Amino acid sequence: MPKSFAAMCVFLLCVSGVASAQKRVQIGAFLDYLSSSATSTQPSANNFGIGGRLGYRVHRRVVLEGEFAYDYGANFTAAYNNIKNLNGTALENTTVGLTQGWIGPALQRVHGKLRPFVTLKGGFMDFRLSSSLATSLIPYGTELGIALHVKTSNVNPAIYPAAGGELGLGPIGLRLEVGDAIFFDSGGHNDLRLTFGPTLSF
Repeated sequence: MPKSFAAMCVFLLCVSGVASAQKRVQIGAFLDYLSSSATSTQPSANNFGIGGRLGYRVHRRVVLEGEFAYDYGANFTAAYNNIKNLNGTALENTTVGLTQGWIGPALQRVHGKLRPFVTLKGGFMDFRLSSSLATSLIPYGTELGIALHVKTSNVNPAIYPAAGGELGLGPIGLRLEVGDAIFFDSGGHNDLRLTFGPTLSF
């Protein structure tokens, strides 16, 4: 009887340890949408991509998160000035892609199926110009329709305040996040960003 009681106590301690560990680490994948202001040929350009997130609970209500996203690129019509013959040349289907990296704390509710959160992250936004346009621009120089100094690649420091909610069923959840990705290039530029995807806590 004492041995059975001791074994039961050890089992309960192990189960509680596993349960608490499930709330310590969180990984997730998400679809990423960004309404980018990196082009001046139109008010905004819609970038879509995928990303991943890793979080570690450093306090009961605070999770330190890092994430990375790769957006495939927005197509738009651009023009550049060919200084060789002083003629403006229209370029269609130009692509500006985006790579993002973020890290920072998230303040999140611990219990309940619906767990709202707020976060503030710092990081970078790297705008990538399509190789065809970059090749066209390099020999000639000035461009008319390309905005914010985007050449072949342009890495900008950025901050990202956001809020959202996570619907959790045990260790599995669904997370929706809405934020303002602000990159700095001759001033701040605001970009609406949405992410949505599954999470796994362990």
